[in-house]
Amino acid sequence: MRSWPAPQIPELPRPAGDPAPVRVHDSTTGNLVEAAAGDSARYYVCGITPYDATHIGHANTYVAFDLLHRAWRDAGKDVTYVSNVTDVDDPLLERATATGVDWQDLAAEQTALFREDMAALGVIPPATWTGAVESVPAVVAAVEQLLETGAAYRVPVEPGAGGDDPCLGDVYADLTADPAFGQVARLDAATMAALFAERGGDPQREGKKAPLDPLLWRRERRGEPAWDGASLGTGRPGWHVECAVIARDGLGLPFDVQGGGADLLFPHHEMSTSHDRLLGGGGARVHVHAGLVAYQGEKMSKSRGNLVFVSALRRAGVEPMAIRVALLAHHYRTEWEWTDADLEAGVARLGRWRAAVSGNGGPAVDATLAAVRAALADDLDAPAALAAVDAWAERALEVGRDTSDDTEGAPGVLARAVDALLGVRL
Repeated sequence: MRSWPAPQIPELPRPAGDPAPVRVHDSTTGNLVEAAAGDSARYYVCGITPYDATHIGHANTYVAFDLLHRAWRDAGKDVTYVSNVTDVDDPLLERATATGVDWQDLAAEQTALFREDMAALGVIPPATWTGAVESVPAVVAAVEQLLETGAAYRVPVEPGAGGDDPCLGDVYADLTADPAFGQVARLDAATMAALFAERGGDPQREGKKAPLDPLLWRRERRGEPAWDGASLGTGRPGWHVECAVIARDGLGLPFDVQGGGADLLFPHHEMSTSHDRLLGGGGARVHVHAGLVAYQGEKMSKSRGNLVFVSALRRAGVEPMAIRVALLAHHYRTEWEWTDADLEAGVARLGRWRAAVSGNGGPAVDATLAAVRAALADDLDAPAALAAVDAWAERALEVGRDTSDDTEGAPGVLARAVDALLGVRL
């Protein structure tokens, strides 16, 4: 799948000594941990299901992990980012049916819109960006492997399902094959059961060995798209195994960080990590999750329809950098509510920063640059980083200030730092 153009990232002067390790909040332990040790960093962020892209909740997540990418890159690491697009799934098919649009056209349209929004927001694109449809051959091979090792089993399908060979059945993961299952989210049984049912699981499916066992391969149903599944029969991938396989193939196993919105911790990241363990290499070492964004008093979600779209704001003339600044004003792990005031504040802040860097000279920037780096190294604390830039801009714009100690070229250095570290083009 074709990604979007990569932004140009300025090079910054390096401080003396080794850079501070970038530490993030591990959702599993609740502790701050080094996100990636060594000279390289590999991370996976779960992508969109393309039927309502890109709302502010999406943007909040991808901007958050873009900060991680930039902090790693600034620390001198070789960064590899992989993501996916779930371009065939029940919600997409349901929306296509409800609107009378071909599901492939809907997926292509929304994926293209997401690509445009990410480019406009200055998000670094993934090195590998794979759709569920193009992952089918790799998923088939992985599910066949799980069947061969006894980590998966078949469940009979209802009459009329299964195409030309209905006896093969759907394929489910047998979670008893993974003794470590549950160690990602660390939830009690009742909470797991409730979340599994709420977030796309099918605990009541007849024929399953256990309610939480997740779908790996869904056999062909009338009116639904299906692909050649070799020994699995015609069908399409389950969601969790799709991400597990794409992450494995793009990054190798294990890898450093798996990220996404907070609602993906369970069951999605728990299940995909389990699949990767059983495929022979473990999953992510650290799980990082962005807080969910509300609007009009409720969590922003496709099912509620209370969405604010990046593309709609752009069409209304809002500069994408102002949207990005508005998002960065909130720590990535917090849950917050988008309002018009957020956008107004982002527009005003961007304007102040641009005015502050418009001259040839200005206050020294070394301390500001160090403060921004330190903030990002401390669990991607964007609000603290923004406050450091605000303080420099306030000094630069102070009417009647003493300019005798100004540093020539300081505004340019500050502008490049804000671009490279925060992704905001001034």
